[in-house]
Amino acid sequence: MTIGESLLPEFDQEMATTRSLLERVPSDKGQWKPHPKSFPLGHLAQLVSGIPGWITMTLRQPYLDLATAGGYSFETTETLVRQFDANVLSARAALAAATDADFEQPWSLKHGDRVLFTAPRGTVVRNHISHLVHHRGQLTVYLRLNDVPLPPIYGPTADARPW
Repeated sequence: MTIGESLLPEFDQEMATTRSLLERVPSDKGQWKPHPKSFPLGHLAQLVSGIPGWITMTLRQPYLDLATAGGYSFETTETLVRQFDANVLSARAALAAATDADFEQPWSLKHGDRVLFTAPRGTVVRNHISHLVHHRGQLTVYLRLNDVPLPPIYGPTADARPW
């Protein structure tokens, strides 16, 4: 079993959980934020929908240049879920196809000519999964503050108790 194949069960579980949360984002609350310094709900949901695509990009490209990266917009929940599904599909295929040697290759985050960091692709991919889980946790707080019932994540929530 390759490193990529060994990541697939965790990846599948985290993506299914994330999708069930992303489906609940209210499209009409995109500009809502819990504090003036916070990210708007719509941008946070867009970030969560896009992170699986980072895995594909990390495994298929040697770097990301933030100077050429796009910005955020406000999209409907249906659009975000559709983008998430496409990103998950491509990330899963990239993980399944990756060789162990691919995970050892260096990957860099750049801003123009400036290299912000370089790490092995395997480290970066694991970090992307952790990054997604972190922002998914943020999204649960945003949704709770908007009285949106939360699905089970690592067990029942107060909204989805089996008892």
